[in-house]
Amino acid sequence: MKRTDGTAEILRYTRYYEQDGRLRAYANRAMLLTTLFAIVATGALGFAVFVRLQPPTVIRVDSAGNATVVGHPARLDTGPTTSLVLETQVSADAGEAAPTLLEGKAVVRRFLEHYLAYTPDSVDRSFAESLNMMTSNLRTFTLNKLRDQDTVGKIKEDHIISDFRIRSIDQAKDAPWTYVVFGVKEVHRVRNTAEVIDRIVGRYDVRLAEEQRSERNPSGLVIAEYSERQMVGDREAGLLQQSTLEKQR
Repeated sequence: MKRTDGTAEILRYTRYYEQDGRLRAYANRAMLLTTLFAIVATGALGFAVFVRLQPPTVIRVDSAGNATVVGHPARLDTGPTTSLVLETQVSADAGEAAPTLLEGKAVVRRFLEHYLAYTPDSVDRSFAESLNMMTSNLRTFTLNKLRDQDTVGKIKEDHIISDFRIRSIDQAKDAPWTYVVFGVKEVHRVRNTAEVIDRIVGRYDVRLAEEQRSERNPSGLVIAEYSERQMVGDREAGLLQQSTLEKQR
């Protein structure tokens, strides 16, 4: 074949059977890869089905920390499993550690300050918080006593204000979680437009009980018993009255 410029040049074309051979080689290679991927996918699917159909392994742990497979008489002798069980039990025991003496004193102080210090406006909230710190049986007994004596009604009617100061909190030596508290309670009430002040030095015996720690009760301590006894008391109804607790602050 000749070009327009007059120079002759032989154009070489690839033979048709060489192009067909390359296409066939590419097609065979693609078919081989597709077959390999299909085999791998089928094997993975079969393994997943096999694992899914297997029954779960159930391990029973006794109180001594020994682990056995349920349905097999042989005991698991693998050390890591037993160690893991023991470590789990130790961690659970550590999370349920016994309350400290400091926590006990804090619970007693918080209970007395809510139960014995109040005003006509705060008496409902103070008594409610104190009752929530008690055991169910003591709460029922105290609530019935407050209702029978109409304590809240009298406090609001006479405009009674009670101020309480703790002087000492000591743990009883002969009983666990029992505390002896000495404090001064000053009660202000108005009768016939005259204010009367009662100052009472009393002894308060509080026994605590343990329950499971929770978000509402992080210490795990509740009031199980409560009693009070007046040691010294006087009443002031003179013309000039002043709170002795205010002087000591």
